Amino acid sequence: MIDRYLLRYFLSVIDQGNFSKAAAACNVSQPTLSVGIAKLEREMGRALFHRTNKRVELTEAGARFAVHARRIEAEFAHAEREVRGTTVQATVRLGLLPTLPGAWIEAFLTRLHPSDGRVELVEGRERELLERLARGRIDVALTLVHGDHRFAHEPLFREGYALALPAGHRLAGRVAIEAEELAGETMIVRRQCEMLAATSRHFTARGVRPFFAARTTSDERALALVRAGLGVTVMPEGFHAPGVARPKLADFAEVREIGLLYAAHVEPARLRDGAVLRALTGGLEAARASA
Repeated sequence: MIDRYLLRYFLSVIDQGNFSKAAAACNVSQPTLSVGIAKLEREMGRALFHRTNKRVELTEAGARFAVHARRIEAEFAHAEREVRGTTVQATVRLGLLPTLPGAWIEAFLTRLHPSDGRVELVEGRERELLERLARGRIDVALTLVHGDHRFAHEPLFREGYALALPAGHRLAGRVAIEAEELAGETMIVRRQCEMLAATSRHFTARGVRPFFAARTTSDERALALVRAGLGVTVMPEGFHAPGVARPKLADFAEVREIGLLYAAHVEPARLRDGAVLRALTGGLEAARASA
């Protein structure tokens, strides 16, 4: 039988990234934590971590065990709350794709009541979120859903992409704009865009090779640059801002599906029925409806 404190040591090393920070998080000395991890590895009959001078990484056996350890610890915490008769919710670690509009996240957070429990927001690109889900470092991610994930997933909605132009631009009043009409335009590159390669191919295939005045990983900055008249860009339809027009890019049919991906250590139904995800989905619906 594995003692619970050993599971906590193990999970803390994963979450903190090294033994010294994990020991501090568990309020024990580093030698004590190291002895605990060694005991756990003896009981499991497998090494759980690769140890080097610079970093600590899970072994293959450790990665498999992490899924079960997260689930067991979550059940321990749930049982404690049930016995105590408390309605306090555990912290939900929510991964967020950086290309989600800030208005969506704001709408979610304004719906979240303190009594609903705590939420920890973890931003990362799609690959980073998938890695954190696999390692159990987040519980659920609001990200792209392709339908072939190894994680339990729940599609929420689909959206396309459109141009972002200054409101005073000569083409701002158009419903759709051909790529060729932008041949002389200055453009802004959203470096984190999931469709960056597809967008580049779309313009190149039509002989459009614009001057790029800026490259940014911030969508809020991209909108500000567009509004200031520096250039135009392509971004998901969910982004809106005063002074920015969003006409269609003709014949650009790319779409993205946004949804929830659940880590293996959580029960999707239980998490979905919890206050945090109810506030999240409700906030997304309200924000998209009001745009």
